Amino acid sequence: MTRSILFLCVANSARSQMGEGIARQLFPNLRIQSAGSRPSHVNPYAIEVLAEQGIDASTHTSKSVQDIDPATVDLVITLCAEEVCPLFLGKAERLHWPIPDPASDDPSLTPDDLRTRFRAGRDEIRRRLELLKAERF
Repeated sequence: MTRSILFLCVANSARSQMGEGIARQLFPNLRIQSAGSRPSHVNPYAIEVLAEQGIDASTHTSKSVQDIDPATVDLVITLCAEEVCPLFLGKAERLHWPIPDPASDDPSLTPDDLRTRFRAGRDEIRRRLELLKAERF
């Protein structure tokens, strides 16, 4: 029985934060966490696109996978695509959803371009979580 979900990516700034926010909305009775191998800060675009769906991530913080107690996790969902995903030691079930990182340092991308990238990531994470909910919960 799944009682908790951990979302993992590298910086714990975008994909895993969006996963955490959406999962808290979809699975209010589960413990939902997110973390990364090199935590940084929550990307403002992640906060913005979650707010568009009624999710307040303004108090979210980036956390290290080292600070997560493996005993508190039943399911790990890694969201890395082109980068190396963090390792999570523990007996939790693992799912890998390779979702491209919406964050970018490309100076040619406008704020609207970045919002579009973040919305695409958010929508794909939501789609997969809704399928997971329909299949298992």
